[in-house]
Amino acid sequence: QVQFEESGGGLVQAGVSLTLSCAASGGPLSDYAMGWFRQARGKEREFVASISWSGGHVYYADSLRGRFTISRDNAKNTMYLQMNSLKPEDTAVYYCAADLAKGGRSYDNNGSGMNYWGKGTLVTVSS
Repeated sequence: QVQFEESGGGLVQAGVSLTLSCAASGGPLSDYAMGWFRQARGKEREFVASISWSGGHVYYADSLRGRFTISRDNAKNTMYLQMNSLKPEDTAVYYCAADLAKGGRSYDNNGSGMNYWGKGTLVTVSS
């Protein structure tokens, strides 16, 4: 059974950069398109970014494009989310998710179509 585990979250100050990782185990990351979602306390989950299996196609939430960068290294079985100029409103639990439809696309905030989810990593941005 394939599993995905996020790491790299923590408490940071506003303005800094942070990179999250999502590692696959039990199967190759290259079998999946991947995505990042986040959910702040008391709010609905929202789409952050996604990437096709090869990395050739990437998609971002309009509000985050230019500040967040999604990437993947299939040889390392790991996906990344680089987050720059972090703001307190970026505070959330960040989840990675995998889609067996490898081509990649933008997802709705519910992540409809995603087949697997990680347990999340908490990012807290202090002002």
